[in-house]
Amino acid sequence: MSRTIEKTVFTFDELSETAKEKAREWYREGALDYEWYDAVYKDAMACAKILGIDITKIYFSGFSSQGDGACFEGSYSYAKEAPKAIKAYAPNDKELLRIAYALQSAQRKAFYQLYATTEHHGHYYHSGCMAVSVEHGNRDVSEAEEDTVTQALRDFAGEVYVSLEKEYEWLDSDEQVDENIIANEYEFTKEGASA
Repeated sequence: MSRTIEKTVFTFDELSETAKEKAREWYREGALDYEWYDAVYKDAMACAKILGIDITKIYFSGFSSQGDGACFEGSYSYAKEAPKAIKAYAPNDKELLRIAYALQSAQRKAFYQLYATTEHHGHYYHSGCMAVSVEHGNRDVSEAEEDTVTQALRDFAGEVYVSLEKEYEWLDSDEQVDENIIANEYEFTKEGASA
């Protein structure tokens, strides 16, 4: 036999601070179960293209465990005027500019003939899990050239991770969670449980 139950519900703004925290916890349980990182990936791909990196796959894990980080698979070759283009695209990003100059310096010394590929290996996803293979079009690659290119590509993966972490922290912040709860007009019990 069916029956009708009346229940009083509250908007987020009507909740006590303790109930608001419970409502935030409820929201966070499923809040980021979509591809929230797409915008970060899109920006990473744009920066990578400027630097001469062609990314085929990005991997990451985060954000509070040993082994967390980001890495990518793809290839790298010389990109003309990459530092200038990075300055135009991301004028305040000193780390990206440093990476662009490091790659340009290595290329200049190698007469712009360096080429690299990256592959993920291992069980983790930090930049140290990138196997980097550096080649030169006409000769053997020096240890210094290999080290410079490898480190620059790993540093770029580290920058991708920093961007992912910032995006995650912003989306998970109380301010953003509150805004989303209010915008979606969720209703709660007096204690902050989803109604």
